[in-house]
Amino acid sequence: MKTFTVLTTPLFDRLLTKLAQQHPELPGIFESAIAILKTDPHNLSRSHPIKKLRGIKAGNGQFRLRIGRWRFRYDIWDKREEVEFSYCGLRREDTYR
Repeated sequence: MKTFTVLTTPLFDRLLTKLAQQHPELPGIFESAIAILKTDPHNLSRSHPIKKLRGIKAGNGQFRLRIGRWRFRYDIWDKREEVEFSYCGLRREDTYR
């Protein structure tokens, strides 16, 4: 089984730092996301809430991982065996109202 290297973009680092100040549970959730994406970023096992987003170009977060109310967007670079986080956000209760 292939293991992927997990990287982050500078924008992701800024978002994570800012959100972690207000939400102390975020670092633990991020660690869970890293564990999932190191082993199965394509969701071949179909056991993770991962979705490939349509109409998104490579480098802009083509995949979304949902953990509770948290959303992580990332790209997969198969040739380099890397996963790169590009966005982290909190889905609000009133998002779809």
